[in-house]
Amino acid sequence: MKFIISSTTLLKSLQTISGVITTNNTLPILENFLFQGREEDILITASDQETTMSIAVTPSMMEDPDNITIPARILLETLKTYHETPLTFLIDTQSYSVEISADNAKFKLAGQSAEEYPRIPMLEEPATVTVKGELLNRAIIKTIFATGNDEIRPQMAGVFFQFTPEEATFVATDAHKLVRYRRTDAKASETMSFIMPKKPLNQLKNSVPSDDTDVVIEYNVTNARFSFLNVVLVCRLIEGRYPNYEAVIPRDNPNVMTIEKSILLAAIRRVSIYGNQSTHQIRFRIAGQMLSLNAEDIDFQNEALEELTCSYDGEDLEIGFNSKFMLEMLANVEVPRIRLEMSSASRAGLIIPEVEEPGDEDLLMLVMPVMLN
Repeated sequence: MKFIISSTTLLKSLQTISGVITTNNTLPILENFLFQGREEDILITASDQETTMSIAVTPSMMEDPDNITIPARILLETLKTYHETPLTFLIDTQSYSVEISADNAKFKLAGQSAEEYPRIPMLEEPATVTVKGELLNRAIIKTIFATGNDEIRPQMAGVFFQFTPEEATFVATDAHKLVRYRRTDAKASETMSFIMPKKPLNQLKNSVPSDDTDVVIEYNVTNARFSFLNVVLVCRLIEGRYPNYEAVIPRDNPNVMTIEKSILLAAIRRVSIYGNQSTHQIRFRIAGQMLSLNAEDIDFQNEALEELTCSYDGEDLEIGFNSKFMLEMLANVEVPRIRLEMSSASRAGLIIPEVEEPGDEDLLMLVMPVMLN
């Protein structure tokens, strides 16, 4: 097998899928890329058995297309040293030797048989929905930070995808915070739902164009497949039932504070520096049209207090929140003003972007309170 390809084109393609590869694989061959020569292009695959990602690249010349696996690390490191250089690959599929020629340089490395590489799972009779790249990208960014790491409850370690004839909903929670992101401009012919793990979501976030590119999502009970442009990602889904997230969202929240997001974000960032770095506790006191933020670390005798003006409708309230969670959520809000809706010091608070006109997207964030010392 012989082909010629631009070093830049190949490097960019390999970097798109290389995040799938891990160094602690039970199968050493998974530290390689699988190259499959076809009539007009080469399909390159990376896998860790749970997540498999493939990308099609078109060489400027190819003879005797065949299959081989090539060590990922050494190939990537070599390509990074070149800038837009034609590379000639000469592959002996009998001895699995790979020879790369560029300008006046020649490199040799040992590949492995493609027959030993695990096969990509096939999806039988999958449910299908098509969404725009922009929508999928935003849904992942808005939710992935709120996923959990609890091995006892693996369902919380992923993002819940739900498509109905009316809307698309994406949910993440770690039991301390929850994010629900809805879009009315994505629909399915029938209700479908599944739980996506974090690793393939990060791969999608880094590779799906944030534009009108169509992303075809197919899924069955065990796997999901995302197809867009020249890329295909197949991953194993998280099994089990997602928690009933709607049940934990408080409906009656008479105490509503509206405030500039950037001002609140900056104040929490400052005050939290002086708080306990293990509990991240910050005290919100709201009375009249004034919000007081207070944090302290008794062990080091550190304390901070900052007062902000706000618009508030409700009874005077004192409630504790985790400043780390508040900062994460506020950083994911893009509008100038937010509403913090609360019912009592012992019930969850809701962070809702204050939008002038309802659009296609609906974002709701929930944060559990912490017990005040």
